[in-house]
Amino acid sequence: MADADRRRIAYVLPVYNEEENIGVFHAALVEATKARPDLDFEFVYVDDGSRDASLERLVELRGLDSRVSVVQFSRNFGHQLAVTAGLDLVARAGDADAVIVMDTDLQDPPRVSLEMIERWEDGVDVVYAQRRTRKDTPFKRATAWGFYWVLDRLASIEIPRNVGDFRLMDARVVAEVARYREHDRFLRGIVAHVGFRQEALLFDRDERHAGETGYPLRKMLNFAASGILGFSTTPLKMISRFGFAISAFSLLLGCYVLYVRLFRPDESVPGWAFLGVGMFMLSGIQLIMMGVIGSYLGRVYVEAQDRPLYTLAMVARDASPDGSAGPRGHAR
Repeated sequence: MADADRRRIAYVLPVYNEEENIGVFHAALVEATKARPDLDFEFVYVDDGSRDASLERLVELRGLDSRVSVVQFSRNFGHQLAVTAGLDLVARAGDADAVIVMDTDLQDPPRVSLEMIERWEDGVDVVYAQRRTRKDTPFKRATAWGFYWVLDRLASIEIPRNVGDFRLMDARVVAEVARYREHDRFLRGIVAHVGFRQEALLFDRDERHAGETGYPLRKMLNFAASGILGFSTTPLKMISRFGFAISAFSLLLGCYVLYVRLFRPDESVPGWAFLGVGMFMLSGIQLIMMGVIGSYLGRVYVEAQDRPLYTLAMVARDASPDGSAGPRGHAR
């Protein structure tokens, strides 16, 4: 049994189709944490409805390492909800002093998590890993730059650039994050919104060890929309501003037409082409505006339904200090 005076660090590790990475990742993580024998560690793997043998690999891992806990979703709910489930499990147990969130594809080096622990021991509540360099495709780097550029200008809070979900959070920060229950989740925005003392830790992001990314273009766009719509009402305000601009332009155009009609009638030319193009342009603008409003309305509809964020099929975790082993097979 762990010494009551020893501090405990829980790793929350979302998994989706990572059967080729799990063994290598866990070995690297165990090797890294050996440098801190003064701490107790727990490794909470959350299987996000994987279609390969990831769950089998995790169960085997638990048989070899008692510090491994396994959470299985009933289906694929997405990366952000997988992280949420792990945070919920740790927050309910209340037996961890800090939580580290990281992916299992080895793009987030386990050794960096030990530097986070050192910053946390110095009094920092949230240590987020900020990418100094990243070995991604040019398309991935370009879209990431564009996303953060837009987010910087629209978000109501400051969300650091080139930062993923790889971070350490103190237990009191985790408890606050667990109170946020919106469905379209953008966790790095939620953590920024919570506050506390937060610092960046620069690191060089490695290449993915094996397998394919869990964030294809469609998911990246949905994720970007969650970040922008969840932390900014600027798009709605822009609609009004754009409407005023179009109205002002129309007024000026009307004055010009009236001037030509009254003072230069010989220059007056029927503008059917202009009117046709203008009608289509304004129709397109109206549809875009309706789409923005619809996106916000859709989020309100989803939240009003108040459905569970996720459903657990299985939780394999040793009893926590209060004697509970956590929930099994139910929704949250």
